[in-house]
Amino acid sequence: MRKTYTATTAAEGVEDVLQLLEGRWKLLILFHLFGGQVQRFSDLEKLIPAISQKMLAQQLRQLEADGIVARKMYPQIPPKVEYSMTTWGQALCPALDALLKWAEQREELTSPDSQAPAN
Repeated sequence: MRKTYTATTAAEGVEDVLQLLEGRWKLLILFHLFGGQVQRFSDLEKLIPAISQKMLAQQLRQLEADGIVARKMYPQIPPKVEYSMTTWGQALCPALDALLKWAEQREELTSPDSQAPAN
């Protein structure tokens, strides 16, 4: 059954979701894991060169603890660890796609070719 929100409970819900995704790197990490992508720690380091090892590990631990990312460790030497989206995490993809489309609208609406909105 779907929840019914009031303005207050909706604001609280959005705040809770934003806390799950807060952090400079989490959304970037998630984009590299969307669509069933499986990445090793070293792959993510290469894909996001500006992030430190410590920060990448911290962000991945938080995403794993929140149930958004799954971590699979293989018992071998050297250790092999892979990260992927959980089913619940993958369900975030349409929302992030919507955010990208929303950002594109700003570009379209503020381009010199578009008309200024009427007041």
